[in-house]
Amino acid sequence: MTQTHEEIVIVSAVRTPFGRYGGALRDMDYYDLGAIPIREVLARVPVDDLRVDEVYWGVGDTAACKDVYTPVAARQTLMKAGLPVSTPSVALDKACVSAMSAVHYACRAMKAGEIQTAVAGGATSFSQMPLVVRGLRFSGFRIGSVEMEDPLFALGYKDFAPVAVDAGNTAVQMGISREDQDAWALRSHENYAAAYGAGKFDEEIMSIELPQKKGDPVLFSRDEQFRSNISMERLSQLKTVYGSPTVTAGNAPGLNDGATAVLLMTRRKADELGLDPLCRITAMSSIAIEPHRLAEAPAFAIKDVLRKADLSLDDITVMEINEAFAAVPLVSTKLLADGDRSKWEKIKSKTNVNGSAIAIGHPNTASGARVIMNLLYELRRRGGGLAAGAICGGLAQADAVVLRV
Repeated sequence: MTQTHEEIVIVSAVRTPFGRYGGALRDMDYYDLGAIPIREVLARVPVDDLRVDEVYWGVGDTAACKDVYTPVAARQTLMKAGLPVSTPSVALDKACVSAMSAVHYACRAMKAGEIQTAVAGGATSFSQMPLVVRGLRFSGFRIGSVEMEDPLFALGYKDFAPVAVDAGNTAVQMGISREDQDAWALRSHENYAAAYGAGKFDEEIMSIELPQKKGDPVLFSRDEQFRSNISMERLSQLKTVYGSPTVTAGNAPGLNDGATAVLLMTRRKADELGLDPLCRITAMSSIAIEPHRLAEAPAFAIKDVLRKADLSLDDITVMEINEAFAAVPLVSTKLLADGDRSKWEKIKSKTNVNGSAIAIGHPNTASGARVIMNLLYELRRRGGGLAAGAICGGLAQADAVVLRV
């Protein structure tokens, strides 16, 4: 395998609007949902018959697929999108980290000299998640009630605490209060409202025509998670969830539906095709820490990716740490500040400037690519610079990226 140091660029990036649980995307087939941004991300590039060498696809909630057992979700999705059946693919399950890891794996293949172009992203449909019945296959069941399990309840791992509990506990240990987390959640909605009003999501979000049982199709073009009537008073009245000391439905994201896609290629290939890159991927990193320290993981990933890029936080123009909970960006930015209060405030001021998952929504295996595209479009609006993004998930794994425009 020939090793190269090929520069990697993103030439197109788009996502669906993110739907609420049981919202506009409730009835959409999982493969159809993922195919939408794949088609669009390719349509935005003025190249006929562009060859995609490989597809890397984030998927974790395979029970939402019509084929629950080995759904080969990436393969079925790319074929729905109209890519040639000869296109290889791989589906990745790192929970919320999946779509950013999909980009990372594509970069690795390019750096190894194995491919020149790739589509990376992911899709999640919480609304399509079925209830589960366990233990009947060999139990000799004949009569009586059957207990069904909701995989979405507590949204954790059977052998570990709910992630909301872990995030809340870490926040308390770091001296970050419930009020701090509610204030960050309010900020996320306020920043999103301002960004949306300024047209900042116009390039990132594509509109979708949704067929109706009666009448004309409805145009779906805006994230459904956003709340215009949110306030500290309303947030303070919410109860904590699953035994967490601080996490509520208000300072956490929803269970959302949506899909993302990024088209990336080597700089050499982009030049050959006459394409003007949106940004350059300077460095990427994948890390893992103790499972219960989820809220700290993005900080370690950012430290690692900055080390790889030979940069410091002072070099970074804008940053996003995905809001798996409000606790996550608060804990991670405090760690990055090394306990320095003034430094912490400075880091927070350039973090999640357009809001994040609490206001935008969090279809978890799609969100990592959303973080990347939001940052690259923000840098372009600012005339250039460096951005750092990070996302945690999957029992305290995390990925981070540095982008340059």
